[in-house]
Amino acid sequence: MKRYVSIWFRHLITDRWVIRHPDLKDTAFVLAAPKAGRMVITAASADAEKQGILSGMVVADARAVEPNLQVFEDKPGLAARLLSALAEWCLRYTPIVAVDCDSGLILDITGCAHLWGSERAYMKDITARLRGSGYDVRAAVADTIGAAWAVCHYGRITPLIEPCKQSQAIAPLPPAALRLDAGILERMNKLGFYQIGSFISMPRSILRRRFGQQLLSRLDQALGQLTENILPVCPVEPYQERLPCLEPIRTAPAIEMALSKLLEVLCSRLLKESKGIRKVLFKAFRMDGGVQQIEIGTNSASCNQQHLFRLFQLKVSSLRPDLGFELFILEAPVVEDVEQTQETLWNISGSNDQAEIAELLDRLTGRGGMDIVHRYLPDEHYWPERSIKTATSLLDKPQTKWRTDRPRPVSLLPQPELIQVSAPVPDYPPMLFRYKGQVHKIKKADGPERIEQEWWIQDGLQRDYYCVEDENGARYWIFRLGHYGTNQPEWFIHGFFC
Repeated sequence: MKRYVSIWFRHLITDRWVIRHPDLKDTAFVLAAPKAGRMVITAASADAEKQGILSGMVVADARAVEPNLQVFEDKPGLAARLLSALAEWCLRYTPIVAVDCDSGLILDITGCAHLWGSERAYMKDITARLRGSGYDVRAAVADTIGAAWAVCHYGRITPLIEPCKQSQAIAPLPPAALRLDAGILERMNKLGFYQIGSFISMPRSILRRRFGQQLLSRLDQALGQLTENILPVCPVEPYQERLPCLEPIRTAPAIEMALSKLLEVLCSRLLKESKGIRKVLFKAFRMDGGVQQIEIGTNSASCNQQHLFRLFQLKVSSLRPDLGFELFILEAPVVEDVEQTQETLWNISGSNDQAEIAELLDRLTGRGGMDIVHRYLPDEHYWPERSIKTATSLLDKPQTKWRTDRPRPVSLLPQPELIQVSAPVPDYPPMLFRYKGQVHKIKKADGPERIEQEWWIQDGLQRDYYCVEDENGARYWIFRLGHYGTNQPEWFIHGFFC
């Protein structure tokens, strides 16, 4: 059965101002923005509301009520940014958190409350921490979003609505608790419908004819007869495991213990589904609201818990717990199918174990970064710098064969670099060339080897490559671009043989 929590920040923006400016506590102040040539109040503090100053009033009228009223300029989008940040903070309680209009949050707590012992303890922890941060909040939990929202905003009873009791919970509440449009509420007030219980049992045809479909939809949502969906601030990863902590975690051994437990559960689940991890994130939520994370990747899909743990161990020291971590989340955003293979007692083929090679590469990249290990495959292009491509997985297979009929340099430059040469005879290698300020006199040369662009390229250029050796025995791969003729050809260095 689904369970939802509705949280209402009664003075969201003004509470934030008091948090940032403690001297405003117990002071009547408002935030205002220009509208139709006048300054209109967008948010009023609790002390201002006690004096009858509400959102929507003109600042001049409000000052007539309270001459000492302090007015600050409202910043566009501030409420949305605050709610988004608070929603991310609430991820420590549930993976599904959504923003509710401009002053609240909706939490799907299905299967989460038992980690705190009970729903009452769960709710107490959320509200106590938010109030301790300086926010004036109300919260309620129910089977449906509509019922939780109604009790949170208008209820005068316990905020914990027992399962299947939403009908009794919303019956004494006003129609506004159903989140209806102002026009519908006005018509209902004229007809004397002051409580939901006064019309909840009326025939649906009469309600639809008098008040429209919205009333029926909202009523069905509150009663659980119509599904209401929410849009989480963070999409829920299908492969995610969570571990809340009863006490703050500060030490590396304790962090590694939590990581090991999460890996055990996640790898066990993936093994059952014949899947392996290619990328996995370990997120640590701090007591002060901060979130830190470390990430690892694998060269091939893996469910080897010990191997993945060793990769994480290389980065655990980068986590800074400060006051301590209260929640750990392990999620695998990238997984791949893995083939189940029959193990043998001994390997008589003499071939390399693909899994061991992949794990070795994972450890190397874990220590030095993803950029220190590269694997290349041949590609169907003529020019050398385009005849190779980077492989992202050990499972990638070449689509063509490596060219072995001609010598190729041990080190190939990513792009050819221009050199100055002395080459008076056409179709012959130069007598010397200058590269990075150093002159190399050529003693031996082999070539030319002509390499053209693909036939479908309109401006098909030609390169004449030479393997040359200087007086020190160093060998280079150089080429001439273009033919001798009216335009002076250019020379480039492209690689090194030794």
